[in-house]
Amino acid sequence: MVTTNLGPISAAAPGALYEQVARAVRREVAAGRLKPGDALPSVRALAATLLVSVITIKRAYAELEQDGLIYIRQGLGAFIAEKAERELQKLEADAVGEALRQAVAAARKAGLSRDAVFAALFAEFEREDAK
Repeated sequence: MVTTNLGPISAAAPGALYEQVARAVRREVAAGRLKPGDALPSVRALAATLLVSVITIKRAYAELEQDGLIYIRQGLGAFIAEKAERELQKLEADAVGEALRQAVAAARKAGLSRDAVFAALFAEFEREDAK
């Protein structure tokens, strides 16, 4: 089992506790600290470490498994899936697509032209590139 930082998890932080755990695993995969084949902590061990219920960890692991980021082997534990990085990139691309759809709808509602939206988008890329 790989030791990695999945905490802190807090009721005061945004999102449900299981979502925070799932986000933490996604973050560690995206950063390369969790790699395909790496074992995650057992449900009970992670619940004890993060001071959350076993149900919270089970729900987080179920969400991650549904998204194709981990696989669970009964009696063996949870592991990072071989395709985790690709699946994470796909999920992130889907989220970007949704954000762009919302931005286009907001721009149309505000009466902005396509050229004005493209100019704003390119300016944002320039700002990011300058960092």
